[in-house]
Amino acid sequence: MTDKPSHLESAKRTIAIEAKAVSELEKRLDNDFSQACDLLLACQGRIIVTGMGKSGHIARKIAATLASTGSPAFFVHPGEASHGDMGMITADDVVIALSNSGNTAELVTLLPLLKRLGTPLLSMTGDKHSTLAEAAAINLDISVDSEACPLNLAPTSSTTATLVMGDALAIALLEARGFTAEDFAFSHPGGALGRKLLLKVGDIMHSGERIPKVSLETKLSDALLVMTSKGLGMTTVIDTEGQLAGVFTDGDLRRSLEDSIDIHNTVIGDRVRGQCKTVPASMLAAEALAIMEEYSITALVVVEHENADTLQGIVHLHDILKAGVA
Repeated sequence: MTDKPSHLESAKRTIAIEAKAVSELEKRLDNDFSQACDLLLACQGRIIVTGMGKSGHIARKIAATLASTGSPAFFVHPGEASHGDMGMITADDVVIALSNSGNTAELVTLLPLLKRLGTPLLSMTGDKHSTLAEAAAINLDISVDSEACPLNLAPTSSTTATLVMGDALAIALLEARGFTAEDFAFSHPGGALGRKLLLKVGDIMHSGERIPKVSLETKLSDALLVMTSKGLGMTTVIDTEGQLAGVFTDGDLRRSLEDSIDIHNTVIGDRVRGQCKTVPASMLAAEALAIMEEYSITALVVVEHENADTLQGIVHLHDILKAGVA
């Protein structure tokens, strides 16, 4: 009697088989994929994704990914399409049909209807000689050597390969459309992701009287009082015309003390750093956080977009974290 594989052995074998199936996809990408992208980019209506059984579950996910990345799409169940839901499909749409065998009865039934409508058909099948593949304007090969299931029956490798091919299409279309983080935000307004994508620096920055601000002639000891009262670990320094001259931080103060500078008689203009990181109020808070992380700083000066010397506020790391952006 053969010993059963351990749980870990089974899991590792499954991952290896599915990883191989995905790896093989790349080798089969050719001009058909480019033509599929062109077809979808030219679509004047909606992208309809359809499939039965496990392929149907993958089709729903592909449709959701397309819709959230700039390519309007939705799922239509092929069985329901034969009982009224064909009314959802128009000649301006493009249908993506998923079937590993390429001969799924519910999909094959739709072929003459789609042809009559004049709706372009893009198929993803594991058999390029199948009914569905041959009826499609373009077929993408998602065939696999074997399923991860030891019986070679349960859809595993094949559904993974189909999902990855769908993701490849979605991201290729995203990049072709020039889809931005702000565009993405409109499809994801809720929860932590929504906050990360919608919250602007201007929404959380310290402005007005909350901005630590001193002039170039301010004594270091007085600047220290301002820094302490505002609690941001820094102060902005303004020139005689009210424009941003630089910043002075806790670190600058520490270095001044190490240099035995008399903080009661030294003006901050002698120690100010003229170069500082600035951002516009319109920048996403998530982008500001990335800048802070890159340069290991805890605050950024917010300036007018058109005039980089005009101070608007201060955004601090704690403000971003408190807003739930990280």
